Amino acid sequence: MAQWTHKQYDLLERAITNGKRISAYRRGTEYIVVPTRLRVISGREAVEATNPTTGDEMTIYLDEMDTFEVVK
Repeated sequence: MAQWTHKQYDLLERAITNGKRISAYRRGTEYIVVPTRLRVISGREAVEATNPTTGDEMTIYLDEMDTFEVVK
């Protein structure tokens, strides 16, 4: 995803604040995760997230993410 809109950032920030799951697509793979933090790592924006089933933590860089949706 080249440019993120204010609405997309707002949706992501609300998902983090409310503990909602997101469905993130990266390189053709769907990840259902609970985002816990939005931060900058080496100049790149990233979402730190937890897999709700296994508890594994992962980092997804926003510039690698194709799209995402908040799961209700």
